[in-house]
Amino acid sequence: MTEATLPALIQQMLQPGFYPHGVTEPIELIQTHVSYVLLTGDYVYKLKKPVNFGFLDFSTLEKRQHFCQEELRLNQRGAGELYLEVVPITLVGEQYQIGGSGEPVEYAVKMRQFPQESLFSELFAQGKLTETNLEELGRVVANYHGEAETNDYIRSFGEVAKVRQAIDENYAQTVNYIGRAQTQEQFDGTKEYTDNFFAQRPELFTDRIKNNYIRECHGDLHLRNMALWHDKIMLFDCIEFNEPFRFVDVMYDVAFTVMDLEARQRQDLGNAFLNAYVEKTGDWEGLQVLPLYLSRQAYVRAKVTSFLLDDPSIPAQVKEEAANTASAYYRQAWEYTQLKQGQIILMSGLSGSGKSTTAKYLARKLGAVQIRSDAVRKHLAGIPLLERGGDEVYTPEMTAKTYGRLGELGIKLASQGWTVILDAKYDRQNLRQDAIAQAQQHQLPIHIIHCSAPLEVLQQRLVNRTGDIADATADLLASQFQQAESFTDEEKPYIKIVDTTQPLESQLQSVISQ
Repeated sequence: MTEATLPALIQQMLQPGFYPHGVTEPIELIQTHVSYVLLTGDYVYKLKKPVNFGFLDFSTLEKRQHFCQEELRLNQRGAGELYLEVVPITLVGEQYQIGGSGEPVEYAVKMRQFPQESLFSELFAQGKLTETNLEELGRVVANYHGEAETNDYIRSFGEVAKVRQAIDENYAQTVNYIGRAQTQEQFDGTKEYTDNFFAQRPELFTDRIKNNYIRECHGDLHLRNMALWHDKIMLFDCIEFNEPFRFVDVMYDVAFTVMDLEARQRQDLGNAFLNAYVEKTGDWEGLQVLPLYLSRQAYVRAKVTSFLLDDPSIPAQVKEEAANTASAYYRQAWEYTQLKQGQIILMSGLSGSGKSTTAKYLARKLGAVQIRSDAVRKHLAGIPLLERGGDEVYTPEMTAKTYGRLGELGIKLASQGWTVILDAKYDRQNLRQDAIAQAQQHQLPIHIIHCSAPLEVLQQRLVNRTGDIADATADLLASQFQQAESFTDEEKPYIKIVDTTQPLESQLQSVISQ
């Protein structure tokens, strides 16, 4: 669209004199199919186009005002520093102005402008997005969801009929792309998986509703809607225009981020985000519905990209690229539905022996869920993860509960195809033997990774440990050493001993390549 064909208001907003503040010239205009976004230097103004797509209706001034207010309200949660106010735009003669005394003829959301290189998508493109960033993102999203609203109305969107409506629509809207961007086998396989999931696992959806995991979420949580600015992670541009896209299971949001990272071939970063999130929330059960949402998010990306193939205004080369992109997303959606062989990995070793470091390394390599006993214990006790636990958290009864919960989660998730790393001392024969017996009963492979290091190394590591959820201190090592029970002949076939003072890669290659 040339400047001459833009609406008169947008033409005027491209002029520096329009604004009651200084601007950086030239003013930049970004258009989407639903909005005009004007970047002026310090501030951004976002206006909604008068369009109605069914799932989104900005067709009247009243609706545009309402959704501007909703955009401001909802984005205060994840990016309050960015979203400033909704400003009315008035018309005097032929001159538009922000504010003014006349009747508003349009509304804009005013935001603080931040550098584009702060976006997670830009940081990723520059190779600057780190595992630490993604772990912090996991905790930020966990807090965001913890504060998100829920009520009976919002929870009703978690019912099977509501959840499957959008998924079934996706299939109906993509039949025409079979043979063009996806295969019949992929289409049939993906659809069969979701049909079966809804038919065979209704209790999962009931549990998610009952346990308040259907909330007013972000709804569009991919890398382009996150920024690292002033050393703080911002989650912005959430879905304000459509309740079914926003009133969703928290795992719907989590799946969007994981899928986006995996589509970019960085499964390790997706794993870092996911493990940090579920550790913070304690919502390990949510991983049971995650594959459904991972497939759904990839399929939506495929569908939207496919629509370009039918647009007569799109050049042939762009269509070819779109077909390739869509094809990759369709394949990704299908791959999420392929049941994998689950397994359980028990960590073992004294405090400071490098169990969690080794477990994290394995989790990144295997796409595994790492469940730390320290996190399970504190969730059971109802105390924040970084708060030091008192004596009441470390009673024999609480230890039994902790290992019971670890075992229950391990079997539940491994039975559904996850590799689950139970990250605890497992220093007693009965704890290990119980885990082995349960795994055998459910026909699940099990391994024990025993971490070791010289005593002085363990002591030094514990002295140096800061900012971690583990409470163990160096003075406990002597009693741990005395109480640890040696491995029996029956256990030895399952054991891999790892010296954590040496590189992990060569020692764990046999576990990773299985």
